[in-house]
Amino acid sequence: MESIKNILKREMEKKGIAPRAKHEFQEYGIWLSEQLHDRRHKTLYIKLAKEKKRSLLEKARVFAIDYNTPSVNRGRLFMWKLVELEKEEKSKKRSARAKPHGPNE
Repeated sequence: MESIKNILKREMEKKGIAPRAKHEFQEYGIWLSEQLHDRRHKTLYIKLAKEKKRSLLEKARVFAIDYNTPSVNRGRLFMWKLVELEKEEKSKKRSARAKPHGPNE
Protein backbone atom coordinates (compact mmCIF):
# COMPACT_ATOMS: atom_id res chain seq x y z
CA MET A 1 0.00 0.00 0.00
CA GLU A 2 1.36 3.40 -1.00
CA SER A 3 1.51 6.20 1.53
CA ILE A 4 -0.65 9.29 1.14
CA LYS A 5 2.47 11.46 1.12
CA ASN A 6 3.82 9.70 -1.97
CA ILE A 7 0.44 9.81 -3.72
CA LEU A 8 0.09 13.56 -3.12
CA LYS A 9 3.65 14.19 -4.25
CA ARG A 10 3.07 12.25 -7.47
CA GLU A 11 -0.19 14.10 -8.18
CA MET A 12 1.43 17.47 -7.57
CA GLU A 13 4.21 16.59 -10.02
CA LYS A 14 1.62 15.59 -12.64
CA LYS A 15 -0.15 18.94 -12.30
CA GLY A 16 3.09 20.90 -12.34
CA ILE A 17 2.71 22.24 -8.82
CA ALA A 18 5.99 22.86 -7.03
CA PRO A 19 6.24 21.29 -3.60
CA ARG A 20 6.05 23.75 -0.71
CA ALA A 21 9.01 24.46 1.49
CA LYS A 22 9.31 22.46 4.67
CA HIS A 23 9.36 25.53 6.94
CA GLU A 24 7.74 28.93 6.65
CA PHE A 25 11.03 30.85 6.74
CA GLN A 26 12.29 28.83 3.75
CA GLU A 27 9.22 29.77 1.78
CA TYR A 28 9.63 33.44 2.74
CA GLY A 29 13.34 33.41 1.82
CA ILE A 30 12.63 31.96 -1.62
CA TRP A 31 9.83 34.48 -2.18
CA LEU A 32 12.15 37.28 -1.10
CA SER A 33 14.83 36.18 -3.58
CA GLU A 34 12.22 36.21 -6.35
CA GLN A 35 10.98 39.67 -5.36
CA LEU A 36 14.51 41.06 -5.51
CA HIS A 37 15.31 39.21 -8.78
CA ASP A 38 18.22 37.47 -7.05
CA ARG A 39 17.39 33.75 -7.16
CA ARG A 40 21.10 32.99 -7.27
CA HIS A 41 21.40 33.87 -3.57
CA LYS A 42 18.19 32.28 -2.31
CA THR A 43 20.02 30.38 0.45
CA LEU A 44 21.21 33.72 1.84
CA TYR A 45 17.63 35.02 1.94
CA ILE A 46 16.44 31.82 3.62
CA LYS A 47 19.12 32.27 6.30
CA LEU A 48 18.13 35.91 6.79
CA ALA A 49 14.46 34.93 7.05
CA LYS A 50 15.35 32.46 9.78
CA GLU A 51 17.60 34.76 11.82
CA LYS A 52 16.36 38.34 11.31
CA LYS A 53 13.18 40.11 12.33
CA ARG A 54 10.51 39.97 9.67
CA SER A 55 9.69 43.68 10.11
CA LEU A 56 13.27 44.67 9.22
CA LEU A 57 13.30 42.36 6.21
CA GLU A 58 10.02 43.80 4.95
CA LYS A 59 11.19 47.41 5.33
CA ALA A 60 14.39 46.62 3.42
CA ARG A 61 12.46 44.72 0.73
CA VAL A 62 10.03 47.58 0.16
CA PHE A 63 12.90 50.06 0.00
CA ALA A 64 14.79 47.96 -2.58
CA ILE A 65 11.73 47.35 -4.76
CA ASP A 66 10.56 50.98 -4.70
CA TYR A 67 14.00 52.35 -5.61
CA ASN A 68 13.60 54.27 -8.89
CA THR A 69 16.84 53.47 -10.72
CA PRO A 70 16.27 50.35 -12.87
CA SER A 71 19.94 49.43 -13.28
CA VAL A 72 20.57 49.01 -9.55
CA ASN A 73 21.21 45.58 -8.04
CA ARG A 74 18.17 45.09 -5.78
CA GLY A 75 19.85 42.38 -3.74
CA ARG A 76 22.75 44.67 -2.88
CA LEU A 77 20.40 47.56 -2.11
CA PHE A 78 18.34 45.27 0.13
CA MET A 79 21.41 44.17 2.09
CA TRP A 80 22.61 47.77 2.52
CA LYS A 81 19.21 48.89 3.82
CA LEU A 82 18.96 45.90 6.15
CA VAL A 83 22.32 46.78 7.74
CA GLU A 84 21.22 50.42 8.13
CA LEU A 85 17.93 49.38 9.77
CA GLU A 86 19.78 47.09 12.20
CA LYS A 87 22.14 49.94 13.13
CA GLU A 88 19.15 52.21 13.77
CA GLU A 89 17.48 49.60 15.95
CA LYS A 90 20.65 48.99 17.93
CA SER A 91 21.17 52.72 18.56
CA LYS A 92 17.54 53.08 19.70
CA LYS A 93 18.04 50.28 22.23
CA ARG A 94 21.22 51.90 23.54
CA SER A 95 19.58 55.30 23.92
CA ALA A 96 16.58 53.74 25.68
CA ARG A 97 18.90 52.07 28.22
CA ALA A 98 20.88 55.25 28.80
CA LYS A 99 17.84 57.39 29.74
CA PRO A 100 17.00 57.69 33.44
CA HIS A 101 13.64 56.19 34.33
CA GLY A 102 12.58 58.29 37.30
CA PRO A 103 13.09 61.66 39.00
CA ASN A 104 15.42 60.18 41.65
CA GLU A 105 17.71 58.45 39.14
